[in-house]
Amino acid sequence: MNKNFSSFNNKEKGGRERSANWRKKDGLSPDKRSDFDQKVLDIARVTRVTKGGKRFSFRATVVIGDKKGSVGLGVAQGKDVSQAIQKAVHQAKKEIIKIQVKNGTILHQVTAKYNSAVVIIKPAGLGNGVKAGGPVRAVAKLSGIENITAKLLSRTGNKINIAKAALEALKKLRVETVVESKAEADNLVNNTTQNANT
Repeated sequence: MNKNFSSFNNKEKGGRERSANWRKKDGLSPDKRSDFDQKVLDIARVTRVTKGGKRFSFRATVVIGDKKGSVGLGVAQGKDVSQAIQKAVHQAKKEIIKIQVKNGTILHQVTAKYNSAVVIIKPAGLGNGVKAGGPVRAVAKLSGIENITAKLLSRTGNKINIAKAALEALKKLRVETVVESKAEADNLVNNTTQNANT
C-alpha cells in the first residue's frame, strides 16, 4: 500500500512538472515582458483607522506607454508596494489613449485643466528635447514625444492631477487628415461646418 501511495505521489509530482513546463512553453511565464514601458510617479502610504487599530496600505501611481503614441495612467492600492504597482499597471492598460506624433512632436499647442492642475503643452523643433516637469515629462516620453515644451500654470504638488491634466491636454490634439482631392477637401469642410452648427 505504501508502494502504491509513493508511486501515486510521483505521478502527481510529474503531472505538476509537466503542467509548469507547458505554461512556460505557451508563454504564460510570470516574468514575460510587456510591450509597455512603465514609470512609477508616486508611492504613498495610506492609513485607515478602524475600531481595532490602524490599517496600512500603499497607493501607487504608474504611467505606461509604448513610445509609439499610446500612453495610460493607473492609480491603485495594495497591501504592499509591489502589489500596488502591479494593480496600477493593470488599471493603466484599461485607460490607454492614442495620440498622433509627427516628427517627434505634437501638431499644435494644447491647454487642459484637471482639478487644481493646469498644463500647457507646445510643440518644439527637432533637437529641443522634452522640456517639462516630472509627471508631464513621464507622460510625454512614454507616449513617444521627443521634442516638446510644457509648463504647469498652477502651483500644485499633486502629481496625479498634473499627470491627468497632461493626458487631458493630449486628448485634445486634432488628428491630421490627408486629403487627396479638392472634392474631398470641400466635403470635409462642409461636414466640419455642419457639426459646428449643430
